[in-house]
Amino acid sequence: MSQINVSNLTFCYEGSFDNIFENVSFTIDTDWRLGFIGRNGKGKTTFLNILMGRQSRMAGAETASGSLHGIRAAESCEYQGHISASAIFDYFPYQITEAQLKQCCAEFAEQLKAGCELWRMICELEKLHLEADVLYRPFGMLSHGERTKVMLAILFSVENDFLLIDEPTNHLDQESREIVKEYLRQKKGFILVSHDRDLLDACIDHVLVLNRCSIEVQSGNFSSWWENKSRMDAFCEMENEKHRKEIRRLNKAAERTRDWADKNESTKIGYDPIKEHDRSMGTRAYIGAKTKKMQARRMQMEKRIADEIEQKEGLLQDIEHPVQLRIMPKQHHKEVLISAKDYGIAYQRADAQTQNISAHEVFSHMDFELRRGERVFIHGENGCGKSSLIKAILAHQQGRELQTASATGMVSDMAEMGELQTAAGLAVSYINQDTSHLRGGLKEYSMKNGLDESLFFAILRQLDLERVQFTKKIEDYSEGQKKKVLIAASLLQPAHLYIWDEPLNYIDVFSRMQIEELILTYQPTMLIVEHDVRFREKIATRIVEMGR
Repeated sequence: MSQINVSNLTFCYEGSFDNIFENVSFTIDTDWRLGFIGRNGKGKTTFLNILMGRQSRMAGAETASGSLHGIRAAESCEYQGHISASAIFDYFPYQITEAQLKQCCAEFAEQLKAGCELWRMICELEKLHLEADVLYRPFGMLSHGERTKVMLAILFSVENDFLLIDEPTNHLDQESREIVKEYLRQKKGFILVSHDRDLLDACIDHVLVLNRCSIEVQSGNFSSWWENKSRMDAFCEMENEKHRKEIRRLNKAAERTRDWADKNESTKIGYDPIKEHDRSMGTRAYIGAKTKKMQARRMQMEKRIADEIEQKEGLLQDIEHPVQLRIMPKQHHKEVLISAKDYGIAYQRADAQTQNISAHEVFSHMDFELRRGERVFIHGENGCGKSSLIKAILAHQQGRELQTASATGMVSDMAEMGELQTAAGLAVSYINQDTSHLRGGLKEYSMKNGLDESLFFAILRQLDLERVQFTKKIEDYSEGQKKKVLIAASLLQPAHLYIWDEPLNYIDVFSRMQIEELILTYQPTMLIVEHDVRFREKIATRIVEMGR
């Protein structure tokens, strides 16, 4: 066991006036299973880069002594402080090149991880419920789940490294999430960046939290940390209310003192011998002396108030105050909004060169109804057709043909079987799991999508998107910030039905709780694909299982 020591860390993003952190210090043991929690865009990946020495340092900053592999670049920042570590760091996910996508996994494993031995990888793959033959398949042909498991196997195939694991369960189905969760539960010596509360509770024994203005390290899992935080927040709120009452009392007293002093000061200065014939020079001197004392008392009281404020000003700075979001659901006149009877989809693909047609069945014999007021979750393994079903529903609602084009030049027509009906005049608000189409500025995006700009910006602020981000291009946002753009846009669209396809990928814990509260408050009709267990358990009124 060794330690990672961080001393007096201060850093800020390029172009930002305010520091993200100032003079924070903490220690991490390399035997810990550490969960890393924080708001989107608050510097989690940047902190990992700083930890591994991949950011520029301000004058006087000291370099970390650890070595590193494979960390991706983050938003540019400068930092100062001292970071010392004897550990060797490695990072998930690896950055895979185009050439490596075409190679089998066994070929590039040594490139990604020096000292990686094939037999150790096979042992790790077995724990991840993968056969060894996956090592001899091209990496680019693997599913999301298989890629994640292969990279984790490479990561853990060399002992004594301290591992930085960044959101390993994104885009994974429930079965794969459970496998990864059980796998990490048996490991140690890592920092796990995740917003999945179920995963954090199962896998970690310490929590590293990026608060609004500080960093804290605490023993326990997510639930124990959240319970402690809730108690501390409640205590701080109570103390702050006492503080506000005391400030109000002091202000009133200061105001009375100030009024008396000003009144008597003006009387002294504005002496009229006709109106105040009994006012002697001695009386005026007495009043002047007393006024001077009252002015001094007033100044002391005002200083006391200022000192009280300064003493308490940091009391609530790390308390999360999630603002209640709003949604504008519409009520459709029909009870049943979507109906599927013995429904299925098959892809018919035509090769542009050979004109050969091939068919691939995605799913079949599906029966379900979505009624007004329901929140239906579509559940199933990756590749079972969840997104294809959503595409079909949207196509029916918009009255267009089902057709997709792949990057390989293949044209795919979605051949339907059975019956799929959507209610006439159905207004749908859709969140796509893909964010690659987001380009340009927020103003441009709001105009293009017919959104009220001021309301759009207000919702983004409620989702804790910093104002400094409003002037940046969306393509430069973190993935979590991009998802918040899509969520904000969806909330602004009055709709009978909200269709959200994996909306919580990369979204921070606090925003997830906000969205949960929003849905439970307004109870919109929803069709959702989402693998967050806690979210599904809290929100779903019904689950539709899909299988191949």
